[in-house]
Amino acid sequence: MARHIELNPVSHITVGTVGEPGQRVFYLQGSKGTDLVTLLIEKHQANMISSSCESLLEEIARDHPQESEAREEILTDMRLREPVDVLFRVGNMGLGYNEGMGRVVLVAYELVPEDEEPSVVSFWATRAQVKSLVKHAASVVKAGRPVCGNCGQPMDAEGHFCAHRNGHKV
Repeated sequence: MARHIELNPVSHITVGTVGEPGQRVFYLQGSKGTDLVTLLIEKHQANMISSSCESLLEEIARDHPQESEAREEILTDMRLREPVDVLFRVGNMGLGYNEGMGRVVLVAYELVPEDEEPSVVSFWATRAQVKSLVKHAASVVKAGRPVCGNCGQPMDAEGHFCAHRNGHKV
């Protein structure tokens, strides 16, 4: 049964991983008081959270230059909190800003077949919290496997077979 969870405001919001590079599982996690919600996301979704939130913060700063909240960084523990119990896998996400509350909302929709109603989680965060999330999510994404300079594919610790290097010198 589909449900809608509102974490307004979040006391903690982060993107994190469990596992070694190449085998990492990505999570979006937020809490309000003792309510902890953990969602399963893909690496590209973690990257999208970082880039989209950064763009939104820039837009908000242009439209509301007198508000200085987002300029100050919040030093907070960005690690995943235990237990990491997944509520659902995220399909789509949305992002918005409520001027009256001065909060950014990140909305995550469950990945379900077309004929089913998805569960939804809304994470309401301050601009300063989102600014911290942007930096942290970007660093989590970059902490993965190195990328091959020839083919652009990720390399394992043992290396990888590169289709662009067929044994012939250029």
